[in-house]
Amino acid sequence: MLQDEAVHPADAPFYETPDPSPMRAHYRAEGLAEADLAADPYGQFARWFKEAVAAGLHEPNAMVVSTVGPDGRPSSRTVLLKAFNDRGFVFYTNYTSRKGRELAENPHVSLLFPWHPLARQVIVSGTAERIGRDETAAYFRTRPHGSQLGAWASDQSAVVTSRAELEHAYEELAARYPEGEQVPAPPHWGGYRVVAEAVEFWQGRLNRLHDRLRYVHDAPADGWRVERLAP
Repeated sequence: MLQDEAVHPADAPFYETPDPSPMRAHYRAEGLAEADLAADPYGQFARWFKEAVAAGLHEPNAMVVSTVGPDGRPSSRTVLLKAFNDRGFVFYTNYTSRKGRELAENPHVSLLFPWHPLARQVIVSGTAERIGRDETAAYFRTRPHGSQLGAWASDQSAVVTSRAELEHAYEELAARYPEGEQVPAPPHWGGYRVVAEAVEFWQGRLNRLHDRLRYVHDAPADGWRVERLAP
């Protein structure tokens, strides 16, 4: 079949579902100007993150982490930001998970904070590096007891035969480490710090003429420069 003769998706058999084509939001009039930016992207992120928390967004620290496998195929998943400063953005995971294996081969990573109620996005491009074990252990001790056990029970991204297998592993660990007993941080679990090379701040505007301001770090001695991108 020639491309011009391709069946339009609307004409093809499909599931009964609301039509997404007319779904659109009318974004805010307030914009983002270069003169209003912080001196560096970490300072600007701190401003926007504070506003996202104040607005009552559900899990404002949720971010989409995208990695690339050795076959060149990207993969994405949502994780929680657990720390940030002028050294980078920190999250924790299983080092043997898909993202852990992919980061071991290719440390280049993208982070996306989708703050839809504020018509904002922050997109971070950079490289991920493992943090120290002391920092990992200190954070691990702050996790709820059940989450500590879950880090041991789940061989993240591995195939399991059933839900019962996963719950059985958890129950065995709960018997070994009852509530109140210290659970050691798993050696295969820890943190990554994403050191930013570019950070884009996206603000939705009327008529789809969004503001997109991107900090770019060309070289350590050059500091940050800001460029405006067409929407």
